[in-house]
Amino acid sequence: MSGRLEGKSALITGSARGIGRAFAEAYAREGATVAIADINFERASKTAAEIGAKAYPVRLDVTDQTSIDAAIRTAEEKTGGIDILINNAALFDLAPIVEITRESYDRLFSINVAGSLFMLQAAARSMIARGKGGKIINMASQAGRRGEALVAVYCATKAAIISLTQSAGLDLIKHRINVNAIAPGVVDGEHWDGVDALFAKHENRKPGEKKKIVGEAVPFGRMGRAEDLTGMAIFLASPEADYIVAQTYNVDGGNWMS
Repeated sequence: MSGRLEGKSALITGSARGIGRAFAEAYAREGATVAIADINFERASKTAAEIGAKAYPVRLDVTDQTSIDAAIRTAEEKTGGIDILINNAALFDLAPIVEITRESYDRLFSINVAGSLFMLQAAARSMIARGKGGKIINMASQAGRRGEALVAVYCATKAAIISLTQSAGLDLIKHRINVNAIAPGVVDGEHWDGVDALFAKHENRKPGEKKKIVGEAVPFGRMGRAEDLTGMAIFLASPEADYIVAQTYNVDGGNWMS
């Protein structure tokens, strides 16, 4: 039986590990060929090899336009064109308002917002030239739905992603390119060790305490796992989502309602 994404070509940014890798594995199972696009090419190569014949590594720095253009060209040459883009690459930081640095602000906006915008733009240009439409999925967050005292910059980047999804969705649907987004809640994984350490520092908590608190606060009863997000990622890339435009879907165990 063929998968729901059989014959499709996908590029997923930041997919050497974590949520991006879970998306890549799910897409490969559904029949798509997947570019494991990551700044860590060695790790991307290892991930692609572990996923198998449906995956291949691409070196990508989303803050570098030359790198973005080269990644798109590689995918075009490898598969004939891009059908699906997931803008997954992102960075997290936190600090009280009075301690935010311009360096942190610039880095987060450069990767989370500009990286997503110009990756989306390059993929859209490729899709338009090919004339077969496509699906673009941005990764937002529950942090983009509201402010958090210590997380001003990250929250602002994810709010920007929700807005960008709306604008790009409205503009690109005339080319039959659907732009939508997924807003996860708190998702367990190695990145949360760093997040927990930052909260421990600024909230004077013990290591692991913040992670335990946020997990218990989720109505579902636990933190999310990367695999909890894959169903929505497959759905939004499939023909079943052809009439869905400019939306951001919460996949967060009930943490946020909108």
